[in-house]
Amino acid sequence: MESFLPIIQFLLPEFILENFELTSIDRAEGVFQVHIEEKNADQQDPERKNLLSKGFFPTITVQDFPIRGHQVFLHIKRRRWLHTKTGKVVYRDWTQVAEGTRMTSEFSAFLKDISQYQPD
Repeated sequence: MESFLPIIQFLLPEFILENFELTSIDRAEGVFQVHIEEKNADQQDPERKNLLSKGFFPTITVQDFPIRGHQVFLHIKRRRWLHTKTGKVVYRDWTQVAEGTRMTSEFSAFLKDISQYQPD
């Protein structure tokens, strides 16, 4: 995946590059399937030092901006952790999926914006 990283940096939102790891990219029949998983908590971060990784939530799939005429789907695996002091399961609150859709908020806003220019 290292060879794709320079190109991927221009195609994926910055928050994904900072918080997720690219695990694979598949292209078939005009569709890009981009698989990413959330990075583990940084043990150097004082707020995260008591967290123990306990796997992932089920993978979700959201649609993102098309790339050169190909549909793009992000397959996202989010982590969950056990807080060793409280015994509670914790996870990051991601609000990047537009409410009521299966696409990123950025893509949803783009589609909403361009739809106002369509003739009635």
